[in-house]
Amino acid sequence: MIAPRCAADITDERDAAESAEPADAAEPIEKAEATEPIEPIESAEPTEPIESTEPRDPIDSTESCDQSESFEPESSASTRAVSQAARIPVVSAVGPDPELPIAVFDSGVGGLTVLHECLVSLPEEDYVYLGDDARFPYGAKTDAELRECAARNTAYLLDRGAKLIVIACNSAASAGLGAARELAAQRGVDVVAVIEPEAEIAAAISESGRVGVLATPATVAGGSYLRALGAQHRELTVTQVAAPDLAAIIQRGFPFSEEVVETVRSYCAPLKRARVDTVILGCTHYPLVRPMLQRFLGREVRLVTAGHALAASAQRILEADRLATERREEGTYSFVCTGDADAFRVLGTRFLQLPLGEVEQVEL
Repeated sequence: MIAPRCAADITDERDAAESAEPADAAEPIEKAEATEPIEPIESAEPTEPIESTEPRDPIDSTESCDQSESFEPESSASTRAVSQAARIPVVSAVGPDPELPIAVFDSGVGGLTVLHECLVSLPEEDYVYLGDDARFPYGAKTDAELRECAARNTAYLLDRGAKLIVIACNSAASAGLGAARELAAQRGVDVVAVIEPEAEIAAAISESGRVGVLATPATVAGGSYLRALGAQHRELTVTQVAAPDLAAIIQRGFPFSEEVVETVRSYCAPLKRARVDTVILGCTHYPLVRPMLQRFLGREVRLVTAGHALAASAQRILEADRLATERREEGTYSFVCTGDADAFRVLGTRFLQLPLGEVEQVEL
């Protein structure tokens, strides 16, 4: 029995009477001072959120960019389909076996919010999930370290056997997507990641054009959401907030103290000041505290998560490449972690809302 899809809802449905009026044009937001690289946080003490709202001229989707605020719509009429736009051509003459599993990886249990949606949308498929919790958190790592993590995880899953790789970690996707795709293409395997689907949805549903991004420091610094939102065909004002310890708080599990509540409230404050009407939850851990975020941001703000859109992208690729399984019965799922297997199973069961069973511990 598949659990309710509460962890990965894309948007809140609400009556028009309850929705906020489209806001006027955004006022300039003062640029925050640069911050020093952030070490992994071990405690749940409040950490000052890092705002990133520096004004910038319009860019196209291929330009390297810093954190920015405003984007003009692009004039190009090229398609924005995630399953086609950013895919590296497969170089292997022989594709993978359709009966191989879909492989999903994350730095910990956060990617289970994506796996949950895949289990709902593609129940006949088999899955293997890798939680690299021995190296958690990814959000405090450098780009070079993230590329290494993404390449290591991808190589392991390809050797184990996979017909599609799903990067269910925003930080890893921000810096390591290219490395993962290059490795996977040599085996005829495609790779999908979390960032582009969320950007498409946010641009489509925002009424005011003011979009917020709440993400890890590594994801914010990498600028991947700015590039993805800049590729959408409309004018947007983007406010990014780095949340240095939110993923670590969630990874440690419930219950949450009042101190944690105040930390989350502080991360939401810059987004409220920017009067955004749509917020991308730029870490797959964050949907697990969605009710708390919704309370602090306001019920009229739409929250965008990756799960459903990423599952839809995976389905499109499998159908286009004729890799969908022909089975009609329910598929299987298995779990691998690099840290403590017992701790992963206990926490993961709570987040997935399904029994994990035996968790295999591996060294990578």
